[in-house]
Amino acid sequence: MKRNWNTPLVTGTVILTLTGLLSRFIGFFYRIFLSNAFGAEGMGIYQLIAPVLALSFALTASGIQTAISKYVASETSTHDYHTSFRTLWAGFLMAMALSLACALGIYLYADGIAVAYLMERRTAPLLRIIALSIPMATVHSCINGYFYGIRRTAIPAFSQLAEQVFRVGSVYLIYYFFRQHDMQPTISFAVAGLVIGESASMIVSVVAILARAHHVFPARDRRLPGAPALSSYRRICGRLLQLAVPLSANRLVLNLLQSIEAIYIPNKLMAYGLNNADALGVYGVLTGMSLPLILFPSAITNSISVLLLPIVSEADASGNTGAVKRAIVTSIRCCLLLGFGCTALFLLLGRPAGRLLFHSELAGSFILTLSFICPFMYIASTLGSILNGLGKTAQTFLYSVVSLLLRLLFVFIAIPRYGIKGYLWGMLASQMLQTLLCTVSALHISHRSQMR
Repeated sequence: MKRNWNTPLVTGTVILTLTGLLSRFIGFFYRIFLSNAFGAEGMGIYQLIAPVLALSFALTASGIQTAISKYVASETSTHDYHTSFRTLWAGFLMAMALSLACALGIYLYADGIAVAYLMERRTAPLLRIIALSIPMATVHSCINGYFYGIRRTAIPAFSQLAEQVFRVGSVYLIYYFFRQHDMQPTISFAVAGLVIGESASMIVSVVAILARAHHVFPARDRRLPGAPALSSYRRICGRLLQLAVPLSANRLVLNLLQSIEAIYIPNKLMAYGLNNADALGVYGVLTGMSLPLILFPSAITNSISVLLLPIVSEADASGNTGAVKRAIVTSIRCCLLLGFGCTALFLLLGRPAGRLLFHSELAGSFILTLSFICPFMYIASTLGSILNGLGKTAQTFLYSVVSLLLRLLFVFIAIPRYGIKGYLWGMLASQMLQTLLCTVSALHISHRSQMR
């Protein structure tokens, strides 16, 4: 059993990690390009639309993607390929209906969202552009959920890489075209790149799932979406919704809290004494320059987290407590090693990196402070995925909410008094709290499994 557990995890992790690192490598230098081309204030405006994208994904696809992955994993383990494709089809139809409604709502009410929610009127045209990307993101998210379930990680990895390459490449081309014709490019071109990247990822995913269907089913049997009775789809939809609804609700609450945090950081920086441009600039340096560098190594832990959910879920369902224990202990060890190594690296090179890459002393200062988050962030993300795989979604949701509320407390109380340093302290405190809660819960489950 040990070999069966390790082989897909290691292989999948290697694939996702390599493509994730390559994608982040491209994205990292893309951030440098954006910061130099549009400045700190432009990056701040660009980062403000992220909460809307996160909320739309939470509402439309996040829970359904996880549900597809979980049920497809169990169905394909018994070679029930027809049901696995019906699961994908049912989840896709539900997610697409939600995404179209969400995209239409954002497009029509972009001005109101920009003023009332984001508190920055200049984000309205950007919101209309990103609305076009939401249905595309839903398509490849559902298909990726299927491939994660069957442990074919090469397809999601390649679609992620295609999204990054086309997004970055298109923005570069648009930017230099405008510069050569003496026209002033704006940050909206970066948002247009998001749409182009999502369309490329969608095309890769659709081609891959069609090829998969062609490979699995004989020609006479490729009419599967319409073949079963309507009652069969109702049963599948009900099962998907039973898991997806609480997951989506949890994700929606978390993203809503994160959105409040992101929106009020510039607002509270103005309460500290900065003007609007400077507040957006500091926010842009933090979220568009320093944090991406800190998050760069998390491509490894993110890859492990994505794959652990179906693997741990399957091991738990089969009563393989040894595999669950190994997942918990190995994850803690690896994340500690990676985290402390990254902390040392950022402490040593953080300030020079800020000057060299972003031409910003402030970015270097943020990197130094944020370096202490690395071990806690990596452990919390990986153990959270294990707990979700064990069905402890309510616990992980509660831990995330508690840590976010602590961070929001620092946003509203510490930033007006201490500036952005108050927020950095809050990030460290909340990450330490979440890691402690996840670790205690995971070790308790491990100990309880050992006693059986």
